[in-house]
Formats: sequence, C-alpha cells, structure tokens
Amino acid sequence: METADLIVIGSGQGGIPLAADYAKAGRQVVVFERDALGGSCINYGCTPSKAFLAAAHAAGRSRQANKLGIHTQVDVDFSAVMTRVRGIRDRFNQGAHRRLEGAGVRVVCAEASFSGERTVTGGDVTVQAPLVVINTGTSSFTPDIPGLAGTPYLTNRNFFELKTLPSRLLVLGAGYIGLELGQGLARLGSQTHFIVRGDRVLGQEEPDVSAVLADALKQDGIELHFQVNVEQVAYANGVFTLTLSNGEHLEGDALLLAIGRTPNTGALNVAASGVELDEKGFVKIDDQFHTACSGVYAIGDAAKQPAFTHVSWEDYRRLKAILCGESRTRHDRVLGYAVYTEPQVGRVGMTLEQAQKQGINARCVTLPMSQIARAIEWGHDLGFYRMVIDQDTDKILGATLVGYETAELVHVFLSLMEAGATWQLLEQSVHIHPTYGEALPSLARRLVGDDMPVCPNM
Repeated sequence: METADLIVIGSGQGGIPLAADYAKAGRQVVVFERDALGGSCINYGCTPSKAFLAAAHAAGRSRQANKLGIHTQVDVDFSAVMTRVRGIRDRFNQGAHRRLEGAGVRVVCAEASFSGERTVTGGDVTVQAPLVVINTGTSSFTPDIPGLAGTPYLTNRNFFELKTLPSRLLVLGAGYIGLELGQGLARLGSQTHFIVRGDRVLGQEEPDVSAVLADALKQDGIELHFQVNVEQVAYANGVFTLTLSNGEHLEGDALLLAIGRTPNTGALNVAASGVELDEKGFVKIDDQFHTACSGVYAIGDAAKQPAFTHVSWEDYRRLKAILCGESRTRHDRVLGYAVYTEPQVGRVGMTLEQAQKQGINARCVTLPMSQIARAIEWGHDLGFYRMVIDQDTDKILGATLVGYETAELVHVFLSLMEAGATWQLLEQSVHIHPTYGEALPSLARRLVGDDMPVCPNM
C-alpha cells in the first residue's frame, strides 16, 4: 500500500485545482479517475453544450430574422457542427491533462473505492492519506420504463457523439439540460417533441419564466406534451415509439433522456471509511464539506451541492480555505446560474415566494422586455427583468432575468448582492443607452414610482 498527503476521487472542476495546488506546494497527491479527466463540464457538460448551442442559436436567429426584414435560407452542416464541438471538448480535456501533469499530480485511471479508513483502491493501486476529497459528480438518471433498457437512447453523456442530425427527436424531461439540447437540435432542423410529466417546462422556476420559454419553444416549431408519462418504449428499425399515459403514440429517430441526475457514489464503498450517504445516494456533509469520517470531505454535486461548474470551483476555494484554518462555509456566498436556451434565463438569490416563505418582508418589481428600447430595436420582445428586495433593509435578495444574453446581465445583481448593496445603488446608477443593461436601473426605479419605460417614445 502506498501513502500520500491527499487523495482526490474524481477530476471535476473542484478536484483538479485542489489537487494541483497541493502538488505545487510539494505534497504527494493522487487523483483517481475512472473516465475522462475534467469531469462532466469539459467532457459532456458546459464546454460541448455551449459550443453546440453556438451553432444552434446562430441557425435559430437566422431563421427568425424575417421579422427584421431579413429572409435567409439556413443550411446546416451537422457533421461540421459536431466535429467542431468535439474538437473544442478534446482541446479542453488535454488542458486538464497538462495541468495535472505539470503540477506533479499522480493520476490513476481506474474506478476508485474505499478499502479502509481514508484508504482508496483503484485497479491495482491502493493509497492511504490523511486527507481524502470526493469529487465524483453525477450522471443522468435512467427511469425504469418498460422497453427502454438496451435501446440506443441519448443522455448528455453520449449526445455529443452524434454524427447525423435526427430528423425527429423525442425529449423526455424539460429541465435545463433537456431544454438546451432539445431546443438546440430543433434549431438545427430536428422535428422535436418534449414529453413533460408536469404542467410546464423548467418547473423549478416561477410560472411566468416557464410561460416565456414555452412560447419561445413553440416559435421554434417544438411540440410540448404536458402532464403525461411514458408507459412503454419500443425500438425497431432505427425508430423509437413511445406510448404515453394519455394513449398517444409518438415516433422519433432519437430519444433524449433528461429527467434528473443521480450521484456517482454507488461504487465508492463509502462504509469502509465511515462515510455516510443520504437516501438518494448523495454524500452527507456538514457546512464545511466534512463527511462523517474525519479527514474525508466531499464537494460538488456528489455532495448535493447545486450542479453547476462555478459552484464546484467555489467549493474548491472554500474547502481549501477551511483546510488552511479559515472560517468559511459552503453557504457564505451568493450563487447564481443560467439556462442557455433562447431566450436565456439568468437567476440569482431568492424569488419573491422563497423570500416570503422565510418570513422576509419582501417585494418584487418586474419590467417586461417589450418596454426596453434595445429589445424593441433588436426584435427580442420575449421575457422580463425582475428584482426582489427586502423592504425592511432595502437589500437586494434576488433577480430573475429572462431575455437575450441575460446570463451576462445577471452578474450585475450577483455582485451587488455579494457587496450587500441596496436597490438604491442600482437605481442611482447611470447605464448606457441603448443597452439591455440600461433597463436594470429602470427596474429599480419602479420601486420609487418612476414607471417611465426605457423606450423614450412609449
């Protein structure tokens, strides 16, 4: 058995920088990775999906430019689109290799499991260390639907290996992964159907967010099937046939599953090191990422943290500070996220309902995109900007932005909230006209009764 100063299980966006930092400081570090280095972000998450959406949204915008008086014929070279996506993915993956190698980290390419307290075995390598970090991430959940097993269904794991565009796509689920990839293929030319168990898309968001996205999906020619379940899957001669709970049958050339995530903890044998899992298999941690076993920590979505790369990376920063003796917790930060549909959804902090459930004297103000000069000029009329404030302290509690490139704009609120700013600071700001950002002070001015729209002629 070997010894090390640090063992990292999984090479996601939290594990790699932690391993590299410790190795550069002269520590002996071993990373166990059963799959591709870089975790889901680089290999089948953020990197390939956003490269894919760059092409998809370019095609979608071109098709919808007729309202601007521009009439185009869009020819999609799907093979070239996906070759570019895989090329970017592979380049980023090689960067992860170089970072670990350059830092002097030993990488063991094998599935890891605990074989004792703070002792990890992968392949024919067994290592013991006083510090172990679990960073194994999650995988797409596969439902137990009759006929599904053994069929060539897609998840975000194998989606980017597509070589030809499916003429008909069936998407099971309407969370952010399903919406991004499903709308993407629709904009590249697939006839697309969403099968949704609930009554709206992106069901964790506010209802009017869902309504805007449903409208946008319909404008792309997407069919939405709400409040139905898939009772049977059949696959023959390259065609999927889904039997729905309402008796309807849908056919497609590809089936994308995007109905949730499950933690990659099943093979870890955590009991051998005294680590505990919850009822769904996520690693139990305290506010400082510590598991039930002294010296063993868990970060990222395997520990039920929000499943975003920036959260995993922030987990690394906080854990490193904690290990250096600083008083940090996993909650001492403002977290935001985005959905890269078109229009985009940018979110940070609490909604009005969430704030009121916590007993906060909260209020929200909303500004429709149809009243923003830049949105009118560019033809982006779908969406709205919303801010939630604490009426007792005037502090900004959260924001929901639905519209063009709102993933960029939401950082204004994220920074203001991190600084503990009040809405008056935003109201007093002078933003450039005509921009989308100009509407943010105008949104705040609705709190003082100044409802003059951003568009000066309305």
